[in-house]
Parts: sequence; structure tokens; C-alpha cells
Amino acid sequence: MADPSFDIVSKVDTQEIDNAVNQTAKEIRTRFDFRDTGASATLSGESILLVANTDERVRAILDVLQEKFVKRGISLKALSFDEPKASGKEFRLPVTVQQGIAEDKARSIAKKIRTDGPKGVQAQIQGDQLRVTGKKRDDLQRVIAMLKAEDFEVPLQFVNYR
Repeated sequence: MADPSFDIVSKVDTQEIDNAVNQTAKEIRTRFDFRDTGASATLSGESILLVANTDERVRAILDVLQEKFVKRGISLKALSFDEPKASGKEFRLPVTVQQGIAEDKARSIAKKIRTDGPKGVQAQIQGDQLRVTGKKRDDLQRVIAMLKAEDFEVPLQFVNYR
């Protein structure tokens, strides 16, 4: 029989992202403080584009978007964005939704498991996820608890626990 294992992934439900962006767009269309500001929020693929006529309005749209993400149970760690940039008479803020674990983050998670985890537990990087195996299920439970306590700046989910 194979050793117990689980996978560490960082996935965000694209339907929930779409719903959050649609709710944001609907709210900024109906709110009085966004009237006549050219405010919009559009989703294309893995990126969300926030547009308004001032820097403050774009930041306000970002706040509304983050509020909708939290209400839908999507971690804000999945969002990455910079400062709003002026583009003609409007300000634009591209927000990207990160799917998967970047290789440098995966290495730091694997190193954390190697150094602080129980003996006999190994982590293997498999593309944009990690596979953790060990002799005992209790050791794997300890690894999950240890990783939940640590902040790796990406939302982690633990799946395929066998």
C-alpha cells in the first residue's frame, strides 16, 4: 500500500471571480458617489481592469471588489495589483488573479516542510502544486496545521488527502 499523501494547491474558483466582478460592476453603476466618473470593472481571463476618472475612485472600486471577494469566500491573497496609472483622462488599475503556486513559493513551502516538519515527510514540486507524502497520517495533519499557521502570501488549499 502506498504512503498517505495530500496535495497543496492554490486555486480560485473562476465562477466566483466572475460573480464578484459582476457584483462590483453592478454596485458601481448604482452608487451615487460613482455617478459620472466613468467607473467600470471588467474581467478578461485572469485579469480584472478597474477604470475611473480619478485615482481615489479607482481605489474605491478596488475596495468594493475586495469586499465582494471576501463575501464570496475568495482569499485576497490571490489578488495582485500595483498603483493606479493615468491613461489619458482616466486612471486604470489592472488586478491579476493568481492561480497556482509560483516556483519560488513552492520551494519555500517545501523547505519549510523539510526543516520544521516531522521526520519522514517529503514534499515534491509538481508544476504549480506540491505533493506531500509521509509514513503516518498524523504527521501529514501536523504539516497541514504548520502550513496554515505560516503566511506564504498565496492562498493554500489541501486536497486529495489519501
